[in-house]
Amino acid sequence: MEFLRTDDSCFVNLPDYHFAANYLTVDDTEGGQLRVQYVDEGPKDAAPILLLHGEPTWSFLYRKMIPILVKAGHRVIAPDLIGFGRSDKPTKRADYTYQRHVDWIKSLMLQLNLTDITLVCQDWGGLIGLRLAAEDSERFTRVVCANTMLPTGDHEPGDAFKKWLQFSQEVEVFPTGHLINSACVSTLSAEVIAAYDAPFPDERYKEGARQFPLLVPITPDDPSADKNRAAWKVLSQWQKPFLTAFSDSDPITAGGDALMQKLIPGTKGQKHTTIISAGHFLQEDKGEALAEVVVQFIADNR
Repeated sequence: MEFLRTDDSCFVNLPDYHFAANYLTVDDTEGGQLRVQYVDEGPKDAAPILLLHGEPTWSFLYRKMIPILVKAGHRVIAPDLIGFGRSDKPTKRADYTYQRHVDWIKSLMLQLNLTDITLVCQDWGGLIGLRLAAEDSERFTRVVCANTMLPTGDHEPGDAFKKWLQFSQEVEVFPTGHLINSACVSTLSAEVIAAYDAPFPDERYKEGARQFPLLVPITPDDPSADKNRAAWKVLSQWQKPFLTAFSDSDPITAGGDALMQKLIPGTKGQKHTTIISAGHFLQEDKGEALAEVVVQFIADNR
């Protein structure tokens, strides 16, 4: 598998991102081997919080949350998905599949021997993380879903997603930082926008970001539809604590929290919340508030 590796010089002096880089090689069921970067902060003997980002962000998205979670005594693991951040970036779009993304994060989980996991997932972090929780449920103790979903292709995607899908495939230069800025309620600084652009020195590095929208199951016969349906069967019997913390200003995932609360037993009795004045990337708009929600959720569900 051919891949690119963003030079370390691209990640110098990022605003409020001072975490050490950690690396390991991950495998997948198709024989691919790539290097993934992950943040690993807090006491190593503490139960881990696994923070999974989505499209087209990287672990930088969680920089406001990590210190709060660590201060509360938790170990925090925040990987960069393959194709993003400091992780390797295959150069062929065909090398990116939904299953491979699941496999790559599962490989990281197994190598770090993560158990008693609290999953915090947003955007594609949920499409990957909820599959992992359903398929390897004994490793997970709690779940926090924020602006995410687990589609099976059995329902028509909304207009907002259709517009995003079309844009992502047709735009000549994929404007990573500005896309994230446009999906926030707050206006990001030039330095923060540049930090989101940092992993992608040129368009060759963006094949994963380009491919991700096409991997979302939007038809019943999608290659990932059956496995997502199987995951929903597990989630429909999930009794462990499950919290939704969606934002009030995200047209892409609006209503997903109500669906999860209806279908997942573990949501019953939890203090579900709506993060006010936050867009799709609520970690950017209201990261501190979301971190406090996570800390309280864990404290309430020991």
